[in-house]
Amino acid sequence: MFKLAIPLLHVSKSAAAEKFYCTRLGFRREFAHRLDDANPDPCYMGLTRDGVWLHVSSFSGDGISGGVANLIVEDVDALHAELLAKGVRIDTGPVDQTWGTREMYVRDADGNSIRFIEQ
Repeated sequence: MFKLAIPLLHVSKSAAAEKFYCTRLGFRREFAHRLDDANPDPCYMGLTRDGVWLHVSSFSGDGISGGVANLIVEDVDALHAELLAKGVRIDTGPVDQTWGTREMYVRDADGNSIRFIEQ
C-alpha cells in the first residue's frame, strides 16, 4: 500500500539549489549525500518544509532539469506574500484556475517549476 511520494528534481549545482530552496522557499536540508565531501557535486539532498519532502539531485541520471513538483498548500496568498518579501521571482499567480484551485508557480535556476496549489 502506498504511503508517500517524494518529488525529485534535477539541479546542476547543489549549493545554489540549497540556497534557493532553503533560504528563499523556506525548506530545511535534512540530509545531503556526496560521493566526495571535498566536492559540492554531485549531491543528493532531502529537504522539508511543514512535513512535506522534496529531493534535489545533481547526480547524473537523477532526472533532467525542467521538471515539476506540485505542492499542496493551505494558503497560496500568504505564501505569495512570504516569497515576495524574500525576493523570490514569481513565475505565475496567484491565479484562480478553472478547475477550482488557486495556484502560484516559481522556477529554480535549472528551470524546475515548483507549483504551489491551494485546493
